[in-house]
Amino acid sequence: MPLTVTVTGASGFVGSHLCSALVDAGHTVRAMTRHPDDYEGAGDPVHGDVSDAASLRGALEGADAAYYLVHSLDREDFEDADARAAKDFSQAAAAAGVRRIVYLGGLGRDNQDLSAHLRSRREVEHLLGQDGVPVTVLRAAIVVGHGGISWEITRQLVDHLPAMVVPHWTTTRTQPIALQDAVAYLVGVLEPAEAEGRVFEIGGPDVLTYAQMMQRASIVIKHRPLPMLAVPLLTPRLSSYWLSFVTDVDLETARNLIDSMSNEVVVTDDAIKAVVPRRLLGYDDAVREAMAERERALAHSATDAAAG
Repeated sequence: MPLTVTVTGASGFVGSHLCSALVDAGHTVRAMTRHPDDYEGAGDPVHGDVSDAASLRGALEGADAAYYLVHSLDREDFEDADARAAKDFSQAAAAAGVRRIVYLGGLGRDNQDLSAHLRSRREVEHLLGQDGVPVTVLRAAIVVGHGGISWEITRQLVDHLPAMVVPHWTTTRTQPIALQDAVAYLVGVLEPAEAEGRVFEIGGPDVLTYAQMMQRASIVIKHRPLPMLAVPLLTPRLSSYWLSFVTDVDLETARNLIDSMSNEVVVTDDAIKAVVPRRLLGYDDAVREAMAERERALAHSATDAAAG
């Protein structure tokens, strides 16, 4: 049944693709953005900012469901900022009569010593539902696709460096998922009654260490292995400075992401397969898709620049 859906972060990495997929599925999409006049994606732009509680009521009014895809990793106080935003969104969604919230969170076992980033994702899961709207949570590790921060770190390291000095956290296991599969899962849990209020773990078919991810990406992108030298004394803080130097990821985001890379993030519950059956892309094919999307984006930018 077609629904009216508000998507936060509509102009972002996952949100922009999700809006297109929801429109293709026949839903009416309200693309929430701070700058609706500049929005060029799928759906109808509507003004809203999770850091401005007063703006949320209008963005959510009349919506059957809402997707929550925002976070504040680029600021030092991101835990407090994300908690405030989630509380305000929960209250506004309940007041507007929203019947379901879908949230994209992070993998990681609750009995681990989770990083501040992953602890914040867990807190947001709970805060979004504190006013009674059922929350469906999808927990993911790295989403592999053009424009994703974590994927861009991998791509740029592989692209910029002939060899790498790697810290101990690169031996941590993770379970990346292709962007198109993550989006399909997000769309797939929107309507089924059996998805309401549940937490699902999503990941691709390959469980890899971060080092293996970079090695396999190097073979796909540059057709050669990436020489690596392990340096166990390279701390997460030093790693974040290193990442901000050799990639275009800002220091605060790099620091918050690196802190999470000591936590193993793999799927331990495959219940999602019964709700949204799907054949998933392997990691190498996900890398190929990400690089193809990047080439298309660069070609589009070049065409726009020439036309301007």
